[in-house]
Amino acid sequence: MKLNRFFALVISFLVVIAHANGQSSSEISVLQEQYQVPLLKGKSSNPFIRLKLVVSGDKRMEVNGFQFSLKGTTSLQDIEQLALYYCKNDSTANASLDFSKGQLFGSLSSIKNKITIIGSQQLDPGTHYFWLSCTLSPNANALNEADASCTQVNIGDKRLVPAPEGKNIQQKFAVALRKPNDDNVHTYRIPGITTSKNGTLLAVYDMRRESSRDLQGHMDIGLSRSLDGGNTWLPMQVAIDMKEWGGLPQKFNGVSDACILSDDKTGAIYIAGLWMHGVLDKNGKWIEGLTDSSKAWNHQWREKGSQPGFDVKQSSQFLIVKSTDEGKTWSDPINLTKMCKKEEWWLWAPGPGHGITLNDGTLVFPTQGRDKNGRPFSNITYSKDGGVNWHTSVAADTGSTTESMAVQLSNGDIMLNMRANENATRKGDNNGRAMAVTSDLGKTWTSHAASRSVLNEPVCMASTHKHNYAKNGKPASVLLFSNPNTKTGRNHMTIKMSFDDGLTWPEKNWILLDEWNSFGYSCITSVDENTIGILYEGSGAHMVFQKFSFKKMLK
Repeated sequence: MKLNRFFALVISFLVVIAHANGQSSSEISVLQEQYQVPLLKGKSSNPFIRLKLVVSGDKRMEVNGFQFSLKGTTSLQDIEQLALYYCKNDSTANASLDFSKGQLFGSLSSIKNKITIIGSQQLDPGTHYFWLSCTLSPNANALNEADASCTQVNIGDKRLVPAPEGKNIQQKFAVALRKPNDDNVHTYRIPGITTSKNGTLLAVYDMRRESSRDLQGHMDIGLSRSLDGGNTWLPMQVAIDMKEWGGLPQKFNGVSDACILSDDKTGAIYIAGLWMHGVLDKNGKWIEGLTDSSKAWNHQWREKGSQPGFDVKQSSQFLIVKSTDEGKTWSDPINLTKMCKKEEWWLWAPGPGHGITLNDGTLVFPTQGRDKNGRPFSNITYSKDGGVNWHTSVAADTGSTTESMAVQLSNGDIMLNMRANENATRKGDNNGRAMAVTSDLGKTWTSHAASRSVLNEPVCMASTHKHNYAKNGKPASVLLFSNPNTKTGRNHMTIKMSFDDGLTWPEKNWILLDEWNSFGYSCITSVDENTIGILYEGSGAHMVFQKFSFKKMLK
């Protein structure tokens, strides 16, 4: 069974309704489908089961009840409500699904293993859709899951029980950490997450206040913290905000593309972000006289939106903030541009996601930029003195690469897993993530043996993370990777595992999180030795946090 659909259980049955003269009849068929999308805490409705009813013939029919089984649900108390919506001819199974456009058939708030939702809906000849929606309790355990299947449909005085076949999907729980328009923010994008030395989860993201568009715009770096492993989250904070700097309004002082790093030795936490002051036109010329009403826009990766030099009117700026109290408070931004950027580079920027602490205490951020010719590259930026001084490496790959994340391999080398832009046109066997390895903090790089061959690449940011655990009482580790598992489009968000430093990623260890469309960015962390957490741009919310038992992931 393919990962893009766990199952499609087909139930077909016949209902014959005859007139007194026996001249007229109708038939009905039912298709029951589930999709691998998480059930989200913090969201009033979640797609659970789709029922497709096709009425053929010439007689209207009445549906007056649906029976469901929830056998296999971890805890029925986790489900606050089930609701069934009649969506007429709206069969859309993607992120645009909106139950408010449907008609409520019926609902239940007293959830048992077997339930019946009663209602009344007349069905004309043709195709009709019903959606079972689920609302989770605010106290639902994020590690739990729900299991549901339709076992009976009541049509008139008929009780039609489909034969059980196939297997049901166990829908995983997750948290809708940030949704559109939460706290009056239009769009949340670009996730990063890490776990502090003391176990606090810290999630970062773009707060794109006015639109979904990339820089330039009114946007800041937001932060959410969890003290209980991701089950609940504290109110959002603003970690980096350049406000009305330099006489320009906030819409011309945007900060984006955060990368968060936890110092595993000292407990300090760092967030890097890219600040754009004003706008450069397509020729690289600073635009004077910008106001709140100005419509000028450009992007640091677009045309000449960022240029050689160090000045804020020439090139986008690399900022860093620091916390020594588990993310409760943050320092004023420190500008690392002159310290680390080569003057001839058009751009030097964070690679979004999270950084790492090497075994010897060296702090490493994944970074990226544009060289003296404007060509994109990926590299690393590191500190060997606890974040006082930072240094940048040379480009890790000779191709056009951008967003990346780093892991330390079992031999101590650093592997950089990179977005390879040539995959925009490479959709065959030559499609794959770029990977490079360094043993000298990026002075030199070699291509990883599996580079551009083993990990599908739809030209999107992806996450790479090393998880340490105990195996038979001895230290062990595994590499985790997440991205849209496609060569085209941004859907089928999937976690993969490698036990050989990235050479192979066995399909038996893949975990499909969300098969519907989204922006597609993600970031993985170790919540603790026994639990994996991921923050990703999902189909049901802008920022989705989901976690898994590592032991179950290994099975």
